[in-house]
Amino acid sequence: MTACLNGSTLTLDNTVYSVDQLDMVIELAKKRFGFVRTSKRGGYWNMPNAFDIETSSFFQQLENSSEPQKVAIMYVWTISIGGYIVMGRTWYEFMVLMDGLRRGFRTDNQHRLIIYVHNLAFDFSFFRKWLEWKKVFSIDNRKPVYGVTVDGIEFKCSYLLSGYSLAKVAEHLRNASVKKLVGDLDYKLIRHSKTELSEQEVQYCINDVQIIVAYIYDSMQENGNLENIPMTKTGYVRRYVRNMCFYKDGIPCKDSVQELEYKERIHKLNLSLEEYYQLKRGFMGGFTHANPFYVGKVINNVTSFDFTSSYPAVIVAEKFPMSSSQLIDFIDNEEFEYSINNYCCLFELELFNVCSVLFFDSYISSYRCRELVKPQINNGRVVRADHLKITVTEQDYFIIRKFYKWDKMRVANFRRYKRGYLPTPLIKAVLKLYENKTILKGVEGMEVEYMRSKEMINSVYGMMVTDIVRELITYENNMWENEQGRADEESKEFDAAREVVKYNRNQNRFLFYPWGVWVTAYARRNLFTAIQEFGNDYVYSDTDSVKVVNAEKHKEYIDRYNFMQRMKLIKAMQHHKLSMNSVEPKTQDGKSKPLGAWDFDGFYTRFKTLGAKRYMVEKDGKINITVSGLNKSIVVPYIMEHSKEPFDFFSDNMEIPGEYTGKQTHTYIDTPRGGTVTDYNGVKASYYERSAIHLCASPHKMKLSDDFSEYLKFIRGLDYGNKVL
Repeated sequence: MTACLNGSTLTLDNTVYSVDQLDMVIELAKKRFGFVRTSKRGGYWNMPNAFDIETSSFFQQLENSSEPQKVAIMYVWTISIGGYIVMGRTWYEFMVLMDGLRRGFRTDNQHRLIIYVHNLAFDFSFFRKWLEWKKVFSIDNRKPVYGVTVDGIEFKCSYLLSGYSLAKVAEHLRNASVKKLVGDLDYKLIRHSKTELSEQEVQYCINDVQIIVAYIYDSMQENGNLENIPMTKTGYVRRYVRNMCFYKDGIPCKDSVQELEYKERIHKLNLSLEEYYQLKRGFMGGFTHANPFYVGKVINNVTSFDFTSSYPAVIVAEKFPMSSSQLIDFIDNEEFEYSINNYCCLFELELFNVCSVLFFDSYISSYRCRELVKPQINNGRVVRADHLKITVTEQDYFIIRKFYKWDKMRVANFRRYKRGYLPTPLIKAVLKLYENKTILKGVEGMEVEYMRSKEMINSVYGMMVTDIVRELITYENNMWENEQGRADEESKEFDAAREVVKYNRNQNRFLFYPWGVWVTAYARRNLFTAIQEFGNDYVYSDTDSVKVVNAEKHKEYIDRYNFMQRMKLIKAMQHHKLSMNSVEPKTQDGKSKPLGAWDFDGFYTRFKTLGAKRYMVEKDGKINITVSGLNKSIVVPYIMEHSKEPFDFFSDNMEIPGEYTGKQTHTYIDTPRGGTVTDYNGVKASYYERSAIHLCASPHKMKLSDDFSEYLKFIRGLDYGNKVL
């Protein structure tokens, strides 16, 4: 396959070269891709490259160990340099590769060679101690986004950029046809550097890196060059929305009046460190829960409804904090009621002798309570308690007031923000993404564009709640921070205060952290209108959807809710001076898709839940399962094969063997390990690893928590109904 990018062509050559032929490969790649100079750091090779390793994990009795230890070894590495394959079997060959790349491309701190690795966190754990690093940037402990060696070779993570498995990445390639080969490597078989690899196994390794090279080449075409590709998937939507906010029609230009006006407005919205911490305490995600009366029972004829783009809908239709906060030291009842009805409010809520009013669900999360005395818990939700303290928004309080009663209430740290619609340029960006998602769905040849719009609109909310203060993850002297020890609390507090000041002053800032806190609060409020309405017919909820029985009884509610949502959108569009067509785009077949409306999402002949993120369904005669952490494509066939009735098999204490879960236990090995190992063919070889990750198939056993089990026993001893407990 050959494609062209501004005169640079990509050839996926599957010939396997050795490190002895590296100089020739580098010259072949140089003929197709050039060096680009930049004002920032000298320049970089504008070339798609990818690296990957294959490993074996096993247990072995090591010297000075009383029992078998976990060992993991690399047995083959593959690199695609601009589409040309080089393969090696040892770390010695890897070091020859790195030295050859440095010499061949003349890399240094000012002349970079960028190499992508799919799931860099895994491969980095193996090769990190073989190289000397200038900088490693991580989003979490042991999860590098990129790492730069002292020689100017930069490894980046293509998984964080794409958000997809290799198989999915392959499906969306534009300029190549490379498939992820599945089943050609049996990871249970031990391999080492002397294990003979079959043609199929070699092709497996080749395809893995060629998929990434083709994907990066596509990204270069889309972004103009390698440097313009963002570090992570969120970077695409961040760039798009920022440009829409700063520039007319999102096209960057100098001296933009819109940019000056937007920045002037956004920089009036500032935070203090204490306020940021309070917002973090008040931030909650989606609500996922089950009606406890239905837990463990097979329910017939269940209907699923979901909101059409729930989070984008509230971003457009609702009003958000549009000022810096006002902290009120003491607030009386009258001012409290006035404030929660006219402002966006954030406060500490303290309740005494609190009890849920309704039987079929409970709102307050026990995990979000800062204080919780003698509680009764329903799968992580507070049914009753002698005393609790939690940080809430006014929207949370509205729900709590409907669903609970209490003897006494206290309010502290009361903050309020002026309430208003989000800036029009931001709304235009969201609506453009929603329109693209709607009109492109199902259009042949536009699959990539559709997926991109869908992912981007789902990421807008995520940008809003990106942590301002991130714990610094350092990698120095070949050691992660957790191996070195953490900084003292005083230093961390100083760093946090500095990050908030930096956030307030950031000239590229186009969002305000509180907006994201209220996005989920509004969405939970909308969801709870349905939970309250469906009552005893409510079975299960998950962020933006409900599963119910007797759906036909509640048609009036669905129609009424959708009407009220449309009225909100009309007011919002009038404020922004935008057409209603923006919030009601039409699908390919001409069907209007109103933003934020309840929509029919499916009908299940049978449904069974064991709690949040645990349910089995039968739809159109097919069984499916959703259990957090389990791979349904593997689990369902196992259940069908090992049970006469899958809904009976799906129960408390259900056990799935490790090879059928899709889950793996990761064990980090930070000390060198060496020895001799015999492969599955009976061939012996020595190995030496400076660091590694041991992978082991992880079995799954379903187990309800003791608190939840006790609560289920309690409610089954009562008459079920919409009544006070």
